[in-house]
Amino acid sequence: MSMLELRNVSKRYGQGANEVDAISDIDLSVERGSLVAIMGPSGSGKSTLLTIAGSLEEPTTGDVMIDGARLSGMSRNDKARLRRRSVGYVFQDFNLLAGLTAVENVSLPLELDGVSMKKARAKGMDALEGLGLADRAESFPDQLSGGERQRVAIARAVVGERSLLLADEPSGALDSVNGEAVMRMILTACHGGVAAVVVTHDAKLASWADRVVFLRDGKAVDETLPPPSPEELLNPDVANPS
Repeated sequence: MSMLELRNVSKRYGQGANEVDAISDIDLSVERGSLVAIMGPSGSGKSTLLTIAGSLEEPTTGDVMIDGARLSGMSRNDKARLRRRSVGYVFQDFNLLAGLTAVENVSLPLELDGVSMKKARAKGMDALEGLGLADRAESFPDQLSGGERQRVAIARAVVGERSLLLADEPSGALDSVNGEAVMRMILTACHGGVAAVVVTHDAKLASWADRVVFLRDGKAVDETLPPPSPEELLNPDVANPS
């Protein structure tokens, strides 16, 4: 069974002459243990796809299922519980809580789900250490650089027993060394059975994925399996000549 499944999913904004299709008729299946990269130009619908996959936004049409559960049949509280327990989400703007330290930000979702403070903190420290941030654990977000905040957000997303990881440009604020550290952490999670979907513009990082899906004007125009070279990722027409 797929961990994440989108069936004929579309999202439409506005009405009448102002109506815009952000994504149209998207089908996507992500198995446990696999990493799927989503690529495409700005405005192609990548971030919209991710927010719908994570139950943060409702599709206009179509079905979204996480671990076989159809999101359209869930209450708001059930969706919130599902996100807290099963979905790790990395936002472009990090969404860290300013009044909590780095380790408190990472461990908070575990505590909210009933894990003891001591155990949650230990898991949070392990995640931060994996991203080279153990010495910044007691720093508050405004004391961290953009790249450090990005890595704290990644640590928060992968900590615990999450089964689905959704990341929007997880390496956007990072240099190449830290970007690769993030991808290694995501891959480690996948090797443990997590399903991951990563939106990225970075062809080198996308080449780590099991599959690469290309979006253009809200539609899935191509899917590459296995990963192509960075040159092919930058120019899909090279990978799939007519």
